[in-house]
Amino acid sequence: MVTQRFCFQPECEEAGDMSRRVVRQSKFRHVFGQAVRNDQCYDDIRVSRVTWDSSFCAVNPKFVAIIIEASGGGAFLVLPLHKTGRIDKVYPTVCGHTGPVLDIEWCPHNDHVIASGSEDCTVMVWQIPENGLETPLSEPVVVLEGHSKRVGIVCWHPTTRNVLLSAGCDNQIIIWNVGTGEAMINLDDMHPDVIFSVSWSRNGSLLCTACKDKRVRVIDPRKKKIVAEKDKAHEGARPMRAIFLADGNIFTTGFSRMSERQLALWKSDNMDEPICVQEMDTSNGVLLPFYDPDTNIVYLCGKGDSSIRYFEITEEAPFVHYLNTFSTKEPQRGMGYMPKRGLDVNKCEIARFYKLHERKCEPIIMTVPRKSDLFQDDLYPDTAGPDPALEAEEWFTGKNGGPILISLKDGYASTKNRDLKVVKKNILESKPAPKAEHIPIVQKHAPQSSVKMEDKLEEVLREFKSLRDRVILQDRRIARLEEQVSKVAM
Repeated sequence: MVTQRFCFQPECEEAGDMSRRVVRQSKFRHVFGQAVRNDQCYDDIRVSRVTWDSSFCAVNPKFVAIIIEASGGGAFLVLPLHKTGRIDKVYPTVCGHTGPVLDIEWCPHNDHVIASGSEDCTVMVWQIPENGLETPLSEPVVVLEGHSKRVGIVCWHPTTRNVLLSAGCDNQIIIWNVGTGEAMINLDDMHPDVIFSVSWSRNGSLLCTACKDKRVRVIDPRKKKIVAEKDKAHEGARPMRAIFLADGNIFTTGFSRMSERQLALWKSDNMDEPICVQEMDTSNGVLLPFYDPDTNIVYLCGKGDSSIRYFEITEEAPFVHYLNTFSTKEPQRGMGYMPKRGLDVNKCEIARFYKLHERKCEPIIMTVPRKSDLFQDDLYPDTAGPDPALEAEEWFTGKNGGPILISLKDGYASTKNRDLKVVKKNILESKPAPKAEHIPIVQKHAPQSSVKMEDKLEEVLREFKSLRDRVILQDRRIARLEEQVSKVAM
């Protein structure tokens, strides 16, 4: 395998070393980035100051969620996309964690369900009301307990309903069935150090991880087996990131021994040598990669940078082709990335980012300039829709399913009823679940008062479970504090 190595220097390209550089034809060469007007930003938000290298922001076609500074525990904001302008200091938050929130991610199959990982060692799954929060939300639908140290990564399965992965500073990965609240798979002996990133493959059959031990691993989680790995994928000591691409290859970002930022491309079945490596610059910020499988474009957003660089990945050398850089004056604290179905196809928008400043969130729109008002088929191939290909039980027994694709020709319209039905049926805690699942069927023709009574019972059971979970959390926290006090006293 031939490895391509060269320095990434866009300013040299702009200066124009035309004797060595051939201009490659691509419809994405002129992708144009633009920040929205001030009145379309989300202002007066106290973005979290926690020193953790997650994106701190998650978006979907309905909501933007942002991890914020919170006294007495961890919290994040959930705002309907249209609620721009100044956000009131007393705007309700999601505030059930007892420690700072480190990572959040929206469920790809339900725009009202979001998971959060926290320093309090728990993962919580929340159901957001149809029109957003009117009062603070402190009761998760389910609390997932199993990590012994802070949980820095949460990641939903891309094609299976109710399967959630979490990774903690205890160096273990847990894969949960959210519908029952059970830890189904525990990968606790594969990583000797902190896990920097975890990415599912396109159909969710494999994982790739980047670890502090400088290894990138490809893992079959159901067989609990490492399929391939690469030691010193990037030789620098600072954090790496690794993501799966649509063709099964792996894209990584990291640092060289001389602390230069790098990107690299690898074959997942043979990681002995990279397909290509590119040196970038000497900035300290960890490069967060965001990938669009429809266009094969990777966007790199460095924490503390003020730019977004984007690259097209092809099968021709040098394989990772620099397209352009979007820059602003302010550095970014974090970044959210909108799923394809949330974009405006009428404006030829191919990506939208939500850039976190110290006190605000600023949407940035990426468009391909086109003169025609017609739907641009080449920019919008069918994309992953919200319907899951599999149920959790099917995936855990060994089945695989690729994403169910939808056309964006007439735009994407979320269906309210489906969202509510999915939440009701599948995100209930394990003990009342059998009754809850059968109630709508058995009681379909029952008197209305009986249905109301069953609904009330469900609500009481949920409240009881939530309160019990919070008591357990507090008991554990008290025990940990007592242990720390006794050590100090000694």
